[in-house]
Amino acid sequence: MSALLLNGRETAARVRQEIKQQVEAFSAQTGTTPGLAIILIGDDPASQVYVNTKIKACQEAGIDGRLHHFPADAAHEEVAARIQALNDDPRVHGVIVQWPVPAQIDYDALIDALDPRKDVDGFHPHNVGLAVAGRRAHVPATPTGIMQLLAAYDIQVAGRHAVVIGRSRIVGKPMAALLVNNHATVTICHSRTENLADHTRRADLLVVAAGRLHLVDGPMVKPGAVVVDVGMNRTPDGKLAGDVDFASASAVAGAITPVPGGVGPMTVAMLLQNTLDAARWLHGST
Repeated sequence: MSALLLNGRETAARVRQEIKQQVEAFSAQTGTTPGLAIILIGDDPASQVYVNTKIKACQEAGIDGRLHHFPADAAHEEVAARIQALNDDPRVHGVIVQWPVPAQIDYDALIDALDPRKDVDGFHPHNVGLAVAGRRAHVPATPTGIMQLLAAYDIQVAGRHAVVIGRSRIVGKPMAALLVNNHATVTICHSRTENLADHTRRADLLVVAAGRLHLVDGPMVKPGAVVVDVGMNRTPDGKLAGDVDFASASAVAGAITPVPGGVGPMTVAMLLQNTLDAARWLHGST
């Protein structure tokens, strides 16, 4: 069996072009440019790469993306004060706090201090609750991007058995909520799940977000299943690879995402979409 490749780069490019057109229309109608503020604390190299990617994507979409960079020894109160200022700034429609943060920073307290309407990462408890309830909310970009990618390839989730490996608030838990709200039957697995392969072999849709290189291989995949690999790891020779052993899994699966080029590009696209949605909501356009 040769699995269908779910190309996140191509899908994200189409989505971003649509978002760019929607931003242009929104700005022309309202005279307002959607604004995203990204708070980065410290000089973590990977975070700097992620932030630069997000800023560039904003520029290409016509969104005013601005970096608020604090030194690694910044006081929590200083960052919290900036968040309050951004909450009050009508030019800013979305705010994200780039993870990880230094030890003296209380990340959860910063998220709780955000105006939920500007929480485009979807981590505020208010948005988490609304998302679980299936109501309009900002939902984390990675699971939203996965749903968009599945839809782009006409992959239905209703009535399917989905297995999600990982229970983080960034991917695992909101992914499970989106799948349930779209009528899938969902099993959540994690580091303490016993006999993991027994669960994965029953999955029509398998989403792997554990952060462990090649945790899942071909024998753990149900023939014909859809496999979504959220992992991003470095192999011993320095190459990027996912949580799924692509070579063996793609020989069994019906469809599979590559790493890189699968889920990652969709995550950036959905952050742009969430920022546009926030601008619309705050402006009262929808």
